[in-house]
Amino acid sequence: MKAVLYEAFGTAPKLVTLPDPTHEPHGVVLRVGATGLCRSDWHGWVGHDPDITLPHVPGHELAGTVEAVGRDVTRWRVGDRVTVPFVGGCGACPECHAGHQQVCHNQFQPGFTHWGSFAEYVGIHQADLNLVALPESVAFDTAASLGCRFATSFRAVVDQGKTSAGQWVAVHGCGGVGLSAIMIATAIGAHVVAVDIAEDKLSLARDMGAVATVNATETEDVPGAVRDLSGGGAHVSLDALGHPQTCFNSVMSLRRRGRHVQVGLLMAEQSAPPVPMGQVIAHELEILGSHGMQAHRYDAMLGMVVSGRLAPDRLVGDRISLADSIKALMEMDDFPSLGATVITRF
Repeated sequence: MKAVLYEAFGTAPKLVTLPDPTHEPHGVVLRVGATGLCRSDWHGWVGHDPDITLPHVPGHELAGTVEAVGRDVTRWRVGDRVTVPFVGGCGACPECHAGHQQVCHNQFQPGFTHWGSFAEYVGIHQADLNLVALPESVAFDTAASLGCRFATSFRAVVDQGKTSAGQWVAVHGCGGVGLSAIMIATAIGAHVVAVDIAEDKLSLARDMGAVATVNATETEDVPGAVRDLSGGGAHVSLDALGHPQTCFNSVMSLRRRGRHVQVGLLMAEQSAPPVPMGQVIAHELEILGSHGMQAHRYDAMLGMVVSGRLAPDRLVGDRISLADSIKALMEMDDFPSLGATVITRF
């Protein structure tokens, strides 16, 4: 199969030919129909993720068709259209037994713990637990944007943030994660304030439903601006970028008893950002994380997609080839593109 492979962190990946993957008895092999290019892939490529063993094939946002099925798999057949969360459960640990596969003790992550989907084929473990049936109306490129950014945002806004209609939501960072969160919060009936440093991304945030925007490069006090726009502060605030400043601003944007949800990754030297704990204590704020979403929760999200309440296809930006993904991955830290870049040509 054709695949993108890197043999050292931070060095240019190569387009190579590798043996096709084989499946475990509990797993399947998928023919990749589309796979997203995510900032998490960039973090892995530069060496921020300790789970990666070199050489490595990246890619964790994927959708495709079942190509081969292990003997212990009962729910899936060759030809089924599927997608998969970027965190898969083992099915045996206490968290999996409780339905929390997104924090499984022995989690399977294509593109991190195992070779991923920047390839024509990818192997998936524990298929009966981790695969999600993809409705015919949802295209592969749209589905590829769901597995990390959109699903993580859905869990952040709905399950962790417990957002309800009429509440104020602040979204700090309007990349793929942030725009997904804006669309989801708006669909629920919340009022969204979007924060970013780029006017083109703020314009797109307004298109996704944000009722107000803040340009952080032109605003001396970003949390103060959010509090003013929301009449006292956000009920829910998300750091959708993953930076010490956006994390701090998100917490400070909250009204009393508000909920901060950390969605963007903070890694390497930024992994321990300063948090205004005095404010957290005095205002009884909640600090929450959002790490993917379980396969069994996808029905709620896909139901809103099929009904038209959510339109993740609007978030798909550039559609590129597998060969083009090398340059795109290496330039990921420059935030060059709008929306989700998706590999659709192999």
